[in-house]
Amino acid sequence: TYLGIRIGVRDIPPALLAGVRNLIAGLVIMGIACVRERIWPGNARDWLHALVMGVLMVAAGNGLVTWAEVEVHSNMAALIASTSALWVAWFGTLGPRGHALSLRVKVGLLIGFAGTVLMLMPGAHFTLSHFGAQLLILLSSLCWGIGVIYGRSFSLNISPLLLSGMLLFCGGLLLTIIGVAAGEPAHWHWSVRGISALAYLTVFGSCVAYSTYVWLIHHTTPDKLSTTAYVNPAIALVLGWAVLDEQVQGLRLLGMLVILLGVILVTTRYGVSFRRWMKNTG
Repeated sequence: TYLGIRIGVRDIPPALLAGVRNLIAGLVIMGIACVRERIWPGNARDWLHALVMGVLMVAAGNGLVTWAEVEVHSNMAALIASTSALWVAWFGTLGPRGHALSLRVKVGLLIGFAGTVLMLMPGAHFTLSHFGAQLLILLSSLCWGIGVIYGRSFSLNISPLLLSGMLLFCGGLLLTIIGVAAGEPAHWHWSVRGISALAYLTVFGSCVAYSTYVWLIHHTTPDKLSTTAYVNPAIALVLGWAVLDEQVQGLRLLGMLVILLGVILVTTRYGVSFRRWMKNTG
């Protein structure tokens, strides 16, 4: 989706790109859920949960990344956004369903943030304006992590599919209102490239990705859930290089490798697996 966003913001203003795709996706998913389950989209309590998650995971989590990609390359946006795995792991220690962090996870958190610092250093060839955009992505990752843990904090009275549609609708509506208020419709350029990016992001980036992710929030642990964060950078790196000729070099590459190392330490259990293997073969 990072590549799709980078292409889309060339013709469609960021708030409207993020808002329209998620608003449409929310309406489609709610329609499908209502037909399949023969129920109306939730009560006031369900809508409140959807609103909070929509603000955190859609308006902030997706909207800020879209704004940032007006300036930041898609591969770099994906790399910085991979820190969401670290936030999810940390916030997963909080609340009634929280669990303590092991030494391995703590080390991984420190390594991951060190990698982020490397990518944001002046030697990585970033301008001051890009630095501000990168901070937006970091903020979006923080909001995403809070949204994920919030989503695990309450019992689900509706299906994950319906909840995903409701939160997409809430977040998309808020972003669309912001875009209209900011005068973005006047800067919308109709083009095959822009509409194609919008369609791709609506179907795959919102309908498929969010509905799947919301299901995972309620059916797996934060550690396993956060593994999706380090798959995205590798894909974005290859696609950004192949399609948009985006380059990764110097401290950017080093920061990428350090972040991936930190995230892998947080989200895997190689130490446990190794000790188990030694015990079985000893």
